[in-house]
Amino acid sequence: MPTEPKFLRVFEGEVFDVPPIWFMRQAGRYLPEYRALRAKVGSFLDLCFNSDLASEVTLQPIRRFDLDAAILFADILLIPHALGQNLRFVEGEGPRLEPVVTAGDLDGFRAQDVRPALSAVFETVSKTRTALPDDKALIGFAGAPWTVATYMLAGGPMKDPAVLRKRFYQEREFIDGLINVLVEKTIDYLLAQIEAGADAVQLFDTWAAGLPWPVLDAVSLRPLEKIARAIKKAHPDTPVILFPKGVGEKCGEYALLQGCDGLGIDYAMDPSWARANLAERVVVQGGLDPLLVVSGGEEMEKTAETYLKLFHDVPYVFNLGHGFTPETPPENVARLVDVIRNGQ
Repeated sequence: MPTEPKFLRVFEGEVFDVPPIWFMRQAGRYLPEYRALRAKVGSFLDLCFNSDLASEVTLQPIRRFDLDAAILFADILLIPHALGQNLRFVEGEGPRLEPVVTAGDLDGFRAQDVRPALSAVFETVSKTRTALPDDKALIGFAGAPWTVATYMLAGGPMKDPAVLRKRFYQEREFIDGLINVLVEKTIDYLLAQIEAGADAVQLFDTWAAGLPWPVLDAVSLRPLEKIARAIKKAHPDTPVILFPKGVGEKCGEYALLQGCDGLGIDYAMDPSWARANLAERVVVQGGLDPLLVVSGGEEMEKTAETYLKLFHDVPYVFNLGHGFTPETPPENVARLVDVIRNGQ
């Protein structure tokens, strides 16, 4: 009989002395094997849409660190690209989406089937699941509608969230329409990932911070709940993890959402508060500051031990409070994994 991944057993309520481990952005620029492969291909998008290479990148950190789960190598902006926005990545600046979305685009978006344009992503999922050992889980993912919308509305990263809040107040019908389109397309996208072999899915709402409660409820919580409920209706046994970065104690509201099985906490979250207020409702994941892994050493190890001790008696997934940065030394990652698995 195949061995059920430790990562999935946590979501069935199992508590481990050594929790399952994976890391956000565990595949990518900090790994020399990724940089070597990246130098051989064209653009970042070329890599995302080459299922053989994207699968190889997804598997690289599993081979190096023997982690408990792989996460699909892709990008949160592939949905707007599939809807017709031209996506490119500018070195040192980040993504650019053109043309900027207007209300006149929504009807066309509603009619667009994103699955054909994203078929290479589903091939990556299938190839990776086939290549992974039975005891390793594969996590699919998407950007949350609000986070994706911020890029679509700005044409790139929105540096001043106040601009988007203003648009929410002044153009509510348009913003609601765009969010609703993204909810629908994200459901399709994640269901296709699960059908291709993803064992769990995570939604990243990395631009949720700083929103007043009525705005957060409208553009982040309710859309995420719609997505989570749709996934659970189709695949009741597939864990759904939400990562609303920077929302603080409002995480308690996300933990109550129907369909939310796990909640990623960021590095600004007090882990003691998370243990007291979240861990009895959902599987808590993450928390460690990724910059501690850049510096490594005793402070990284002591902080990791703090998370292990706080969550020792509940289902918990060890992870970061955001993704690895490019300057992270791989040897520090290896040391962190060793500390989690073997102690000091």
